[in-house]
Amino acid sequence: MLGRIKRLVVLLCFVLANCDSAAVYDTYKSFPNEWHKDSVASFRFTAPDTTQSYNLFVNLRNNNDYDYNNLYLIVELQYPHGKTLKDTLEYKMAKPNGELLGTGFSDVKENKLWYRGYQDIFRFDEEGDYIVNVQHAMRNNGKVNGIVNLEGVTEVGFRIERVENK
Repeated sequence: MLGRIKRLVVLLCFVLANCDSAAVYDTYKSFPNEWHKDSVASFRFTAPDTTQSYNLFVNLRNNNDYDYNNLYLIVELQYPHGKTLKDTLEYKMAKPNGELLGTGFSDVKENKLWYRGYQDIFRFDEEGDYIVNVQHAMRNNGKVNGIVNLEGVTEVGFRIERVENK
């Protein structure tokens, strides 16, 4: 009986893991203790179908050591033929009472942060390899210099999802 339950649990996990048919690319870089301001999470991938629309996300896992209600990121998208888009983005990370936003049952929360595709359709209009670089740009209020070691961020990821045409 116990063996049957174990097999059922493994099968269920396998099915749930493969239900994410929209994901084209989804990977993470780990920052075990803190995220240094000069540490860049870099993601290289080959352009998926250039005729399809996509949503692009920066994924972030953080724990209770994250002391801020927002997050500033510098995200750079390098195209295969030399074009580069660079954005400074701000994301809300906590409620006014300090409770961290995101999903998760433990003190680790996962946040799926929009990068491209939420306002305008995004397509990879060049074939070849793209690179996405993500770096934090946090600073304390009233301070000129940025935070050197950002505590509480454990992993930074990048995700591409195919948009289903309707």
